[in-house]
Amino acid sequence: MSTTAAENLAEASVHQLREVRGPSAIGGGRRRFFELLLLMSTTDFRKTFFGTVLGYAWSLLRPLLTFGVLLIVFTKIVRIGSTIPDYPMFLLFNIVFFGFFQEATVTATTSVVGRESIVRKTQFPRLVIPLAAVLTGLMNLGMNMIAVAIFFAVFGVGPFWTWLLFPLLLLAMLLITCAMATLLSALFVRRRDVAIIWGVMSMALFYGSAVLIPISFVPEGLLRDLMLFNPLAVIMVQAHEWIIDPSAQGAVEAAGSWLLLIPAAVIFVGACAWSVVFFNREAPRVAEEL
Repeated sequence: MSTTAAENLAEASVHQLREVRGPSAIGGGRRRFFELLLLMSTTDFRKTFFGTVLGYAWSLLRPLLTFGVLLIVFTKIVRIGSTIPDYPMFLLFNIVFFGFFQEATVTATTSVVGRESIVRKTQFPRLVIPLAAVLTGLMNLGMNMIAVAIFFAVFGVGPFWTWLLFPLLLLAMLLITCAMATLLSALFVRRRDVAIIWGVMSMALFYGSAVLIPISFVPEGLLRDLMLFNPLAVIMVQAHEWIIDPSAQGAVEAAGSWLLLIPAAVIFVGACAWSVVFFNREAPRVAEEL
C-alpha cells in the first residue's frame, strides 16, 4: 500500500470516529424510565422494614415517637405549645410533612454510590436512582398522612375548604425534594463529605423552617426575612394556614408583601434548574467516578 493510500485510510478512520457518551440521566425511553422507577422504589420500600418485628408499622411509629418527645418538650417544659391553637396537630403534621423531605434527601444522597455494582455493569437512566428514593419517601408519607387524618378527626381539626389546596403544597415539596435529591446524589459521587454536611444542614433546616413553632413567634425584622428566604419555610408557613389554622399567618402575611417572597421563589427555581443541569452533565461519568 502506498504512503498516500495509507494516509487517506487513516484520515477516513479519523472522520468516522464519534464521541460515545455514557449512560444518560433519562435515556432509554419514557416507559422504561417509569417502569424502572416504580420497580426500584417499591423494592426499596419493602426492603426498608424487611426482617423487623413491626414491619411497615415503623413507617408510622418513627414520626410518632419524634412527635411525642417534641410535644412533651414544647408543652410541658418550654410551654410554648400551650399558647398555640391545635399545637399537637400542628406539630404532628409538620414532622410528617417535613420528614418526607428530610428522609428522601438523606437517603438519596448515597443512593447512586450505594448501587455501585449495577451502575458499573448496566446501562439505564441514572436519574431513576435518586428519584426512587424520593418515591419511596412519598409512599411513607402517604401512609403517615392517613394516620394524621385520623388524629385530625379525633382532635376535631377541620375540615377546611383550604385542604383542597394541599396538592399545591405537596407539589412544591415534591419538586424541591427531587431537586435536592438529584443534586446531592451527584455531588456525593465526587465528594463523600456531602453526606455529613447534608446531615447537619437538613437538621438546621428542620429547626429553621417553622416546623416546631409558627412563624408568628419569630420577631419581625432581619431574622424573619432570612428565614423566609428558605423555600421550605415558605411551604411550611403556608401549610399552617391552609391545613391547621385558617387564622394563622400565611406566607405573604408573614413576609409583609408577596414581593419579599421573590428571593425564596428564585432559590426554589434555581435549585430545580441547577439540579437538572448538573445531574444530566454528571450522569455519563458516574461509573468512572465510582
